[in-house]
Amino acid sequence: MNVLFIISTQDAETIYNAMRLSNVAVKKGDDVSIFMLGKGVLFEQSSSEQFNVMEQFNQFQGDFYV
Repeated sequence: MNVLFIISTQDAETIYNAMRLSNVAVKKGDDVSIFMLGKGVLFEQSSSEQFNVMEQFNQFQGDFYV
């Protein structure tokens, strides 16, 4: 299945959960693309102790567009 996630927020919890779902989909064999839009391009600044966004991004094996 082809899946596209569009992330347009800087909210750490939202980005973290989208990335977790993306990583699960990739592991199940889906073709996953992520497109960062608006404030979503600031995802690197969103990481927190509770929601480690960058850890999830580093695990991601699909297509990523900023």
